[in-house]
Amino acid sequence: MTKDRFVPRLVLVTLAVILVMLVWRGLPLLDAAVHGPAEIPRVVSPRGDLAAQEQTTIAIFEAARDSVVSITTESRVVDFWTRTVDDVPSGSGSGFIWDARGHVVTNNHVNEGATGALVRLADGRAFRARLVGAAPEHDLAVLRIDAGAEQPLPLAVGVSETLRVGQSVFAIGNPFGLDWTLTTGIVSALDRELPAERGRVIRGLIQTDAAINPGNSGGPLLDSAGRLIGVNTAIYSPSGSSAGIGFAVPVDTVNRVVPQLIATGRYAPPTLGIAHDPRGDALLARAGVQGVMVLDVTPGSPAAAAGLRPARITDDGRLVFGDVIQSLDDTPIGGSEDLRAALDLRQAGERVELGILRDGRVSRVAMTLAAGQ
Repeated sequence: MTKDRFVPRLVLVTLAVILVMLVWRGLPLLDAAVHGPAEIPRVVSPRGDLAAQEQTTIAIFEAARDSVVSITTESRVVDFWTRTVDDVPSGSGSGFIWDARGHVVTNNHVNEGATGALVRLADGRAFRARLVGAAPEHDLAVLRIDAGAEQPLPLAVGVSETLRVGQSVFAIGNPFGLDWTLTTGIVSALDRELPAERGRVIRGLIQTDAAINPGNSGGPLLDSAGRLIGVNTAIYSPSGSSAGIGFAVPVDTVNRVVPQLIATGRYAPPTLGIAHDPRGDALLARAGVQGVMVLDVTPGSPAAAAGLRPARITDDGRLVFGDVIQSLDDTPIGGSEDLRAALDLRQAGERVELGILRDGRVSRVAMTLAAGQ
């Protein structure tokens, strides 16, 4: 290659390298000129109004939040060696203010076996609570605190009888200790059943897909009007965490049970004044008869006034059936648990009609329910 041809090519290569360097160094400057400096935050886009559904959810939570409480229970532990007594945390749950006198509703299983409970309000204040009463058959309990003049307002109470599958629901509680958590969902099903203590069954439960986890127990389930429609009580989950199947005690039950707990410390549904037992149900089933065997009649009771006849043992040791209750106000009674559930839905002083099987013939007997003992 001659010197005359080499020099121009060297110049071209040099110019090309310089051009590349200029472009490489100049691109960021060009980008900054077009888009602005990279270190400056981007312009925020206007949000606009929240959707109507979001506004409703926020309003429900803000109106109910102060009425929901966090509950921490304690158990008394005695040291074997030093004989010292200590109160140690044993569990946690949720609850809500029921009335202006400081009554707090929660689940029985939240407080069961505890020797003390601490109730914490949304404003951070904490109060020692005393147990007023409990109804294990409905997994309900009532505590009481003294929050003075600054006590939160009680939740508005709704109705559960008219609930429909598909309605929106809102659960507030303290899952896993994460206080005042809101979850939402719908009514998934109605009239569900769960096993309870002593072989009993909690009936009429609301099923929801709102996320309910350990710690939510005892917290309120609200409808879209912000009214109490249930008390969150349990979940169905192999893992122990929410699987979209939660249950709540319906508010109609709560509104029937809680006043009795406050007044007397215990819940007692109205009574017929008879003794019955699941073992009697088994004897009837073996004889091909369905219903509740009347084992005894309490003197002076509605059953005694109506002339109900109990079963008896003959001199030679044979069992002779007395009256068998097969229905209550046209509701079939298949056993003792059915009778207990039917009476639980009624009140003392209410007039009912029993379908009685006596000596192979069915008859109807009317009576007025007495207060439970």
